[in-house]
Amino acid sequence: MTITAIRKDLEACTMTVTAEFDSPVDRVWQVWADPRQLERWWGPPMWPATFTEHSLQVGAVCRYHMTGPEGEASNGWWQIRQVDAPVYLELDDGFADADGNRNAEMPTMVMRVSLAPRATGGTRMSIETTFPSAEALVSLVEMGMEEGLSAAMGQLDDILAE
Repeated sequence: MTITAIRKDLEACTMTVTAEFDSPVDRVWQVWADPRQLERWWGPPMWPATFTEHSLQVGAVCRYHMTGPEGEASNGWWQIRQVDAPVYLELDDGFADADGNRNAEMPTMVMRVSLAPRATGGTRMSIETTFPSAEALVSLVEMGMEEGLSAAMGQLDDILAE
């Protein structure tokens, strides 16, 4: 996997990560659609994810937590907005409390995942996250979101090769 670009646009309040894989679109879609595969890469290697609820149906809520090296937990949720399998997924993405409820003190983002075949074979994946404000974007990047997403995506090649 090659991350070909990470773009932050403070005016548009977006961060877009683009990566390329040797696997076909249908195979890359499965790392989103199958919660057991998603758990293996959603989160940096030292913060693996566990999905307790997962459905890529419009309106569904997915709940997960990532467990840190000292046993600490970071909880999150997604609410699915739009699905066009196997090429597009749009969802609200937010932080949760220990019970899996939305944490209103943290921003909610909109994430758009696009998968497209490359002319040379394989897949180009684009993950665009829209933040509620430029301040939220800066704050979450400072918390390590960019590095975390890059490290998480770095785990995909091994999963896709299976």
